[in-house]
Amino acid sequence: MVPSSTTRVQVSGGSPDAPKTIEEDAALQWDMFTRHHALDGEWWGTWSTYDYMGDLEDTTAAGVSLQLAEDSDAVVHTHRILSSSTQSDCETCFSSSQLTTLPTIATYTPKTLSRRHRCAAVGMVVGPSVLKSGAMSTELVLRHGDGRVRVTFQHAPVWARGVEPGSCPPQGLKMFRAVVSKEKLRPRMEDTEGTIQGPPSAVEEKTSPPAPGNPRFFRPVPPFKWHAKWAGTSWTWGPQTGDRGWSIQEIDEADSWHGRQGDAAGVWSLRLPGGVLIQCPRVIVSGASGICRLAWMPEDDGEVGTLEDGNRAKLLRIEASVLALEPIISEDDDNMMVGFYPPTLGSLRTDILEKVGELEGASLEERAKAAEGYVWSVDDVSEEVAASEGTVDMMPQEAFRPQKKSAPIDEELKKKITADPRNALDF
Repeated sequence: MVPSSTTRVQVSGGSPDAPKTIEEDAALQWDMFTRHHALDGEWWGTWSTYDYMGDLEDTTAAGVSLQLAEDSDAVVHTHRILSSSTQSDCETCFSSSQLTTLPTIATYTPKTLSRRHRCAAVGMVVGPSVLKSGAMSTELVLRHGDGRVRVTFQHAPVWARGVEPGSCPPQGLKMFRAVVSKEKLRPRMEDTEGTIQGPPSAVEEKTSPPAPGNPRFFRPVPPFKWHAKWAGTSWTWGPQTGDRGWSIQEIDEADSWHGRQGDAAGVWSLRLPGGVLIQCPRVIVSGASGICRLAWMPEDDGEVGTLEDGNRAKLLRIEASVLALEPIISEDDDNMMVGFYPPTLGSLRTDILEKVGELEGASLEERAKAAEGYVWSVDDVSEEVAASEGTVDMMPQEAFRPQKKSAPIDEELKKKITADPRNALDF
């Protein structure tokens, strides 16, 4: 997946160049995995589970450990669950005696990492893979400084309306769950009698504000902050093109999906506090790739007069296309399907962007009003009304109501309407 043709990009001088062999690709992937994710410590966060309606179902405080072996040839993946909310004397610490360590999830090596993982700069996708329950899982990860955001989309088999479930192979995969975790890298504490720092909290960010280069999870991010001029770099991967690096000079409106809830009716979307947006297909069907997306604004513009003055807002994006339910046709009978191929990753893209300015032209509010066919302001109130009533406070409410105006008609349309009034119906 490459940046859209209308987004101004150029091949970066630091392009990773597509690896020529499987060994080169494995080495590149291992380097990114151990540089951005398999770090010394534990990624602690609150795993928040959302259902299809976007309602919060459950939360769990847990730590993800990706421990690199001393010889750097293996990474052990484990989870630790906080089974009690009992706090120690520290407001952001918990008693480690309340932890439950799960069995080892997996052990990765340079040769086995690519079975389920694919890295692209600071982004990573895990999957798509089929769970024991029959559901499909696709996980997206973005890392910034000492923080990460992970989202896991889960799609379950479904059948068309009127078709008995199980009477035939699944006809689609419907999104039914999303798990989001905002994580911070914490020191690993082996002593079970000591204390650990749990997930990031609003109290912690208030008492110890993160330094520039690290994310702030607990802050308001109004929708208009997403709409700005962004520039930076992009890392793309495809089965045929391999890894490529791009320099993004400007993102056009069509490619600015981070500022929209979804581009089509079939998109499931959720915007979360702290500058996080997630999107995925409501239903994935055979023959069409489904796009899973995660956008994150980890930092805002630095406030004037503070240590952060001059620091520009950051925007990270990752999107992965997923192919599933591709039929396996019998070698003996072209009309007989014998199963499905495992789901596959079709493409991957990670963007690392920084705010370089404000959008020019009309504001979003002005464009929305113009799209509805009218534009108004207090200036539309007649001077005669203002003069007759004396003061603004005494002016009738009707004077401040929106004055509807027709959108401008160009000369060509005027001629068409004059020639045949029925053309006005198209206006």
